[in-house]
Amino acid sequence: MNEILIFAGTTEGRKLSECLASSGITHTLCVATEYGEIVLKENPFMTVHRGRMNEDQIREFIQNGKFEAVVDATHPYADIVTENIKTAMKGMNIPYLRLKREMNLSQKEENVLYFETNEACAKALEEIQGNILLTTGSKELKKYCVSEDVKSRLFVRVLPGLESLSLCIEQGMKGKQIIAMQGPFTAEMNEAMIRQYGISCLVTKQSGASGGYFEKLEAAKKTGIPVFAIGHPGEDEGYSFHEVCSKLEKICQQKIQIKSDMEITLAGIGMGSWNCLTKEVCEKIEEADILLGAERMLEPYKPRMEKKTFYLAKQIIPYLLEVQMRHPMESLKVVVLFSGDSGFYSGCQSLYHALQEEINVGQLKAKMQVMPGISSVAYLASCIGESYQDAAVYSMHGKEIHNLARRIQTEQKTFLIMSGVKDVNRLGESLIKAGMNDCEIITGYQMSYAEQQIIRRTPGECIALKEEGLYTCFVKNPNAIRKKLTHSTADGEFIRDKVPMTKEEVREVSICKLKLCQGAVVYDIGSGTGSISVEIAGLSPDIQVYAIEQKKDAVSLIQQNMEKFELENVTVIEAKAPGGLQNLPKATHAFVGGSGGYLKEILQALYEINPNMRVVINAISMETICELKEIQTLYPIENEEIVQMQVNRAKEAGKYHLMQAENPVWICSFDFRKE
Repeated sequence: MNEILIFAGTTEGRKLSECLASSGITHTLCVATEYGEIVLKENPFMTVHRGRMNEDQIREFIQNGKFEAVVDATHPYADIVTENIKTAMKGMNIPYLRLKREMNLSQKEENVLYFETNEACAKALEEIQGNILLTTGSKELKKYCVSEDVKSRLFVRVLPGLESLSLCIEQGMKGKQIIAMQGPFTAEMNEAMIRQYGISCLVTKQSGASGGYFEKLEAAKKTGIPVFAIGHPGEDEGYSFHEVCSKLEKICQQKIQIKSDMEITLAGIGMGSWNCLTKEVCEKIEEADILLGAERMLEPYKPRMEKKTFYLAKQIIPYLLEVQMRHPMESLKVVVLFSGDSGFYSGCQSLYHALQEEINVGQLKAKMQVMPGISSVAYLASCIGESYQDAAVYSMHGKEIHNLARRIQTEQKTFLIMSGVKDVNRLGESLIKAGMNDCEIITGYQMSYAEQQIIRRTPGECIALKEEGLYTCFVKNPNAIRKKLTHSTADGEFIRDKVPMTKEEVREVSICKLKLCQGAVVYDIGSGTGSISVEIAGLSPDIQVYAIEQKKDAVSLIQQNMEKFELENVTVIEAKAPGGLQNLPKATHAFVGGSGGYLKEILQALYEINPNMRVVINAISMETICELKEIQTLYPIENEEIVQMQVNRAKEAGKYHLMQAENPVWICSFDFRKE
């Protein structure tokens, strides 16, 4: 198979060679110096040609070789080399691919002066005082040695090769002025050099992420010195790394393995103030190439490359995949910021699992870690001297919390994470409506920021609060009642009128047979007064009940009972089943108290909605009782059970108590079984 020819002068060129080698594609790599050859890793698929070539030599080299394509990966500033390659290839029927460096210089930095040429930069250096760290390379050194004053203050960082050292000596650089080292250089190493040599100004090219440009800017910022940056005179034409690889794949008819080493950190930042960040999160933010998160979280920080107001998986995953294509082989550090603690009412978990799935299937080449932060609950508890391990904790931030007053009613201490002032208003309204005016509320406003306020308020004062911002509240209930562990509402407590109602003892057994679980979604079909719905909804605010009833007067009674028992996790549907079941969330359980003669149709609809549903049916009429046995043969079911209940109640008759019988009820329960 014919080879690929790469003219390498950048990190991207070496990385392309590594990708081709790891993919088993034979290629020749042209480097200008001995040092350029030394830094390469030996590989049986790679041949190295060392030495500078002029236009004629390049033409002869290409003509003597059997190359399928030529990739120009020389430095963006090496205009003469690029022009020689292009001119030498005129008339050759070989693809020329210019591999451009991704500069990522979308915005100008503070305290950075920009120059179009090295000559202009060298002239400006005559006007400043102090030592100068020159990082533009040995080839440009001569232009900075025109002025003896500037020359005497230079400290030049060059590659540790003979050619570089010879050029330094040729320009009269003394040994103490030469820093011969191989990169890449971290921001910390740059900072150490600046301090070690007493540098007052740093000179660099706008070389992009792979050229260590941002690490230089970060070090200069920390040491408070200006940066003189030489910009490329024109936009670098050509193809991105990924585009070059795609074109070479078609030419070689072989897949090229592109490796990436992205490091993703999901970090909790507490309330938002820099003072409340953990040390490790601070370090990750300072080192970040890319920062993602909500706008208010990103505002104080300036990453090396860019920041995006992304915080959802559907935004972040496509973006990271695109970044991975633009910056293959680069060790980019991505930090996603989350308010509070990453493991406490945070969107971190859903993003973590979504990213992990992309990593597992090989779409995203990255490693991931999660770092915790200080939650607003922990912060508020410390401010008011309260513990939270013995308190109920709920988040109203971006979600609907049902039965708020009922939750607080059974707790001595409750912490609430709020979305904003409207949630504080709702808290006050709920407590007053429930007759809980004696509750003490402590509001934490803009915690950790300069405008922080922690104030004790009454429920009425919470209603009147208007100042928008970030709130977390603590509620102390001096008259907390013990929470019921069973459903036990007496028949007489319901608003009933003349609408039929499932009696207390039958309710107990029917609900027991439902085998409810936390987070259940329940259809109460033929709800009547809503007694079953009330009992179920009262068991847990995390259960969602849909009461389906076709009679208007019954619907009105259900709504009245919901208000009386202060239940917000019941939705009343005025409709005739099974039609009213359309477009409802998928139920886990269903209770059929009244079928209106459409039991088979209702069961068929329930089975189609969820073939793993738990169902309980109450039957009183002979017609429905006869259908109970038949339905066991119509659908795949298991754990079926039929119980017949006869309840007798004692009533006074003069001096005596006589037992008065209620109507017998058949209770049929089973699980649908998915075939």
